[in-house]
Amino acid sequence: MDKLSKIKILNAQLLAEMPTLEIGTIPDDLISQRKLLRALMNVRPPMPLDENFLKLQDEILTAEKLKRGIVTLADIPNAEKNIKLWQGDITRLEVDAIVNAANSALLGCFVPLHNCIDNAIHSAAGLQLRDACNKISSGNEPTGAAKITPAFNLPCKFVIHTVGPIIYGEKPTAAEENLLASCYESCLKLSAKNNLKSIAFCCISTGEFHFPNKRAAEIAVETVKKFLAQNNLCVVFNVFKDIDAEIYRKILC
Repeated sequence: MDKLSKIKILNAQLLAEMPTLEIGTIPDDLISQRKLLRALMNVRPPMPLDENFLKLQDEILTAEKLKRGIVTLADIPNAEKNIKLWQGDITRLEVDAIVNAANSALLGCFVPLHNCIDNAIHSAAGLQLRDACNKISSGNEPTGAAKITPAFNLPCKFVIHTVGPIIYGEKPTAAEENLLASCYESCLKLSAKNNLKSIAFCCISTGEFHFPNKRAAEIAVETVKKFLAQNNLCVVFNVFKDIDAEIYRKILC
């Protein structure tokens, strides 16, 4: 069975599960059908997962993972001892855990095809990730805390979900800076608790949550270095935007 045929089967099942959705006419080509699949996965609420669906889904996501290319720790040079800086797609990293900048519901982004990291991670991991998050979510996770799940179809082993502070003013308050530091501390402590050897951080709170990039990076590096002074762990600062890459290079080098 080719990829398009698999995707059409998955789309049909998702639409059957959500009969009130109105999607209009979707072109029959592979790209359009694949976008529809991601969009439907994004909006599907936690429900029981069908084994046949998951088999086809996992085949598609695994093939796409290999096509994107897997990046190992050996592929990334050290910026400092036990600290690495890498610019690119966090869903490609083969580390023990990647950090997801989650919302307080902890269920992933429900906006179809949204470009946030929460959406990207859930879309690449598969529907199992939302199901796993639903089992551990309180429904309103506190800012600065962290929880861990398996990573399913991602190359990493685990995903650590943390809710960063949302900045509404011109600059973060001292309390908001402390909450961001708590995000990093919680993820690091959770890594140690689970005997993880490596973790990749995204730029928590800097995107949709409007934390200033430079100050966020300073807090991230300061918090990580304090932890590494007493713990053995490889930390990857994963950035996507050029502005963040430049900020971290200046801080670390």
